[in-house]
Amino acid sequence: MSQNKKRAMTTNEETQNTAMDVDRELSAGDSAADANSASGEVESLKTQNAEYLDRLARLQADFDNFRKRNVREQQEFREYALVETLKQLLPILDSLDRAAKSEPTTIEDLRGGVELIDRQFHDVLTRLGVEPIPAQNCKFDPTLHQAVQVVDTTEAEDGMVLDELARGYRLRDRVLRAAMVSVAKNPGN
Repeated sequence: MSQNKKRAMTTNEETQNTAMDVDRELSAGDSAADANSASGEVESLKTQNAEYLDRLARLQADFDNFRKRNVREQQEFREYALVETLKQLLPILDSLDRAAKSEPTTIEDLRGGVELIDRQFHDVLTRLGVEPIPAQNCKFDPTLHQAVQVVDTTEAEDGMVLDELARGYRLRDRVLRAAMVSVAKNPGN
């Protein structure tokens, strides 16, 4: 090969090497820029993460305060409701106190006083939404009645309530106390 050709090849190789070096330097510059950009992005994400954690802590504290306030308000409501109920029962207590202090002249006077107090008490229960559960001559219902006694009889249908031993009460749709009853069992069935 001639020297000119060798020089041309060498120059060509040097040009290629120089172009590759420039590309490498540009890439290195881009990497440095990318690194700076990534570092800035990491810092931004760290700041954003700290803000989210702070917001989360505040929300948790707000929720905890809400829960405590709600429990306190429910307790106050219960106490207020109890106060109103007790205020309605006080006249009955007054009547009982007066009856205990008085000396009835006849048994009818005593009976009349007891009936008056009984009526007062039932009126208060009605105002509070408490109703007696019907039982006498009704079909036995285990959600409303508690069978205390089963009586063998042919005079009543099987499963009918024969007698109410203790009255049951409900508040709207909730049973406060089931009626204690005796239930008919017809031996023929």
